[in-house]
This record gives sequence, structure tokens and C-alpha cells, in this order.
Amino acid sequence: MQKATKEKNFTEGPILVPLISFTLPVLAALLLQSMYGAVDLLIVGQFASSADVSAVSTGSQIMMTITNLVASFSMGTTIYLGQQIGQGRVKQAGDTIGASIWLFILAGIAITLFMVFGAGGLSSLMNAPEEAFSRTVSYVRICGAGSLIIITYNLIGSIFRGIGDSRTPLITVAIACVCNIVGDLLLVGGLHMGTAGAAIATVAAQAVSVVISFLLIRRQTLPFTFSREQIRPDPQILRKVTSLGLPIAIQDLLVGISFLVIAAIVNSLGLIASAGVGVAERVCGFIMLVPSAFMQSLSAVVAQNVGAGKYDRALKTLKIGVSLSLTAGVIMFALSFFRGDLLAGIFSTDPQVIAAGADYLKAYAIDCLLTAFFFCFLGFYNGIGMTKFVMLQGIISAFMIRVPVSYFMSRQRPVSLFHIGLATPASSLFQVVLCLIVLHHVRKQYLFRQPEASTAEGVTKRI
Repeated sequence: MQKATKEKNFTEGPILVPLISFTLPVLAALLLQSMYGAVDLLIVGQFASSADVSAVSTGSQIMMTITNLVASFSMGTTIYLGQQIGQGRVKQAGDTIGASIWLFILAGIAITLFMVFGAGGLSSLMNAPEEAFSRTVSYVRICGAGSLIIITYNLIGSIFRGIGDSRTPLITVAIACVCNIVGDLLLVGGLHMGTAGAAIATVAAQAVSVVISFLLIRRQTLPFTFSREQIRPDPQILRKVTSLGLPIAIQDLLVGISFLVIAAIVNSLGLIASAGVGVAERVCGFIMLVPSAFMQSLSAVVAQNVGAGKYDRALKTLKIGVSLSLTAGVIMFALSFFRGDLLAGIFSTDPQVIAAGADYLKAYAIDCLLTAFFFCFLGFYNGIGMTKFVMLQGIISAFMIRVPVSYFMSRQRPVSLFHIGLATPASSLFQVVLCLIVLHHVRKQYLFRQPEASTAEGVTKRI
């Protein structure tokens, strides 16, 4: 690969327009990535049975947890690359890429084996309804076999976001989305393969995307040199990437498990409740795209500014991100709370499933307002290297608030999916308060009263 003369730099000039221009491709990529499972559910809902809908819903939740785990772990690469770019150490970036590739290959092999041989156990833990159990196992096993492909895609995205390029990941996910739609229409709609067809289409689409992505990358210039010889286990880089990415991954894994526990609680209520919440969760995946995009963008942008020692600018970026995210959150709140039936109706034609999904969405509508704040906070804390705090707040909120409240509400009679769903905004409110408290501490003790901590390494060490 040729060496580029200039990388994307967020440490100088205006903040608003560059942040928006960087976030929009991230948002579009997340939107298209969400289309994987959404298209599966949409086409299965139109051409297959409620058992297939339940199987795809439960199976995709399991796969979403694994995908989020990988994406979160890859944030260690994004953050470290961003800090290196901000510090002007672009020569070391190639070594970081090589070490990350070596690390993620090993992780991909381990996850593939776990998913293929553990599909039955995972489906049992999820309380998959009896009518949909075998189909759920099939979906998880087929998608799990493609785990290495999923990991490759996420690593490619993390690398390019770290160097300030959010457009290349958008191209790769767009390719996968188009292929997935074609595959679903052929296998599910045309050949009536149901759950298995949806899973095969998803994996095949991602495989095509990865192959084309490598072809696109070979035609681009990068702000550093890279060769195959750099794909090696550099202990220092592995420690740094792992120390940044592992806490985020653990947090997302355990938070994902908390949502799987909630799904298992709902599954025990019957097929309609399972399918209804599955449909609502799919809608929620789209609702949360804007705050998720700002979280990823802030992680990269803040990392560059911290690497350059520009902490005031990092804080301004946080404020702008919250303002933009909250504007979208208000719109999503109104749509989800008052017209949740229309949103749920996109993914199902069963009136009972639509009603159950709309009831659950009312609770998520409240969460739209809260996630606009704390997702941006998480991006900020990731960017400055406070990934251990990100991990702790996520674990505490998930298992001290979200899961207990969900279980308590599920035991009330009559059972209300709206009341069960309130566990999520209750957890988010706790996270917002905790992030605000820590932000005051960070501003006072670490970022603005200690100018001698002029590098990202110094700030991370102090924190």
C-alpha cells in the first residue's frame, strides 16, 4: 500500500461540521448493518411462520451480542490508532494494525468453535419457545460458523475510523446489506427455506462484503505503511489494545447478556410475547442508531484530541455531540411512544405480535431521551482512555437495575410488556447520573487542572 501524505485530523479548525461529516457515514453504516437482522425478520415475517419469526428474533439477539462484543473489543484498536494519529506517531500505526489482525484471527477461531458447538445450549439458556427451538439452534449455528467473517468486518471498520475515515466502512456494509437482501429474497421468499435461509443469506453477504472490502482497501492510500511482515504478536501493542478494548468488550458482553436475560424472561411468557418483543427490539436497534453513531465518532475524535493534548477541545466535542444526539432523540421518542404500532407493523403482519411490540416500544421511547446523553458520555470516556469506568458503569446498571427490574415487573399480574420495558430507561437514568458525577471529577482532577499530563498515555495512567 502506498503511503498517504495526510490523514484526517480532528485536532484543528471547527468542530461541528467535521463531527457531523464524520458521524453521518458512521450512522449510515450502522443503519445498514442493522438491516442484516431487520431484513431477515422482515422477509421471514412476510413469507414464514411465527415460529420462524421467534427463531430469527432470538437467534439474532444472540448473534448481536457476539457482534457487539467483537465491535467493542475492536474499539481498542480505534482508540489507540486515534491517539497515535493525534500524537503524530503514524509510523507506529502499521505495527498496531498488524498486531490487531493477529489478535483478532485467534479470537475469531475461538468464537467460531464456541458458537457452532454451543448453539443448542445458548438456545436453551434463552428459553427459546419449544415450537421454535430447533430453528433457533439452526440460525445460531449457521451464523456462528461465519464468526471469523464478522470479526474481519469489524476490524476493518475500527482501523479506518481510527485514522479518521468513516466512509470506507460505510461502503463495506452497504455491499453486505444489498447482498443480504438479495439472498433473503431468494432463499426465504423464493425457496421458502425459512430460518436457515435467513442465516445463510446473512453469512454469505458478509463474506462477499469482506472480499470486496479488501479489494477496495488495496486501491486506497493510508497515512502509514503496512506489510504482511507486520502481522505479528507485538506484546507491547497487544497489551495496549487489550487494555483499551477489553473493558469495553466485557461491558458490552455483560450488558448484552442482561438483555438476553430479559429476552429469556419474555420468552417464558409465550410465543406472542417472544415474537412481539423480538419485533420491538429490532425497531429499537434502529432507534438507537443515532446515539450509537455519536458514541463511535466521539471515541475516535476525542482520542485524537487527547493524543494532541487538547482536552478543552475534547470537552467541546462532547457538548456538541450531546446536543445533536438529543435533537434526534426527541423525534424518536415521539414516533416510538405514539406510533409504535406502525413501527412494529413493519416486521410482522400478526395483530397480536404488533400490539405486543407497540406496548414494549413505549418504554423504549423514554430511553431515546436518556441515551442521547450517556452514549455520548461513553464515547468521550472511551476516547480519553477511561474504558474501565465504561465497563463498571455498564455492568452495575445492567445487573443491579435492568435485570432485577425486568424480573420484578414480569412477576406482576397482569403482565405488561410496557412495565417490563421500563427496566431499560431506569438503567439509562442511573448511567446518565453516574456519568455526570464522573465528568465533574474528570474535569476537576485530570483534564484541566493538570496540564503536565500532555499525552494520552499520561491521562490514561492518571485515570
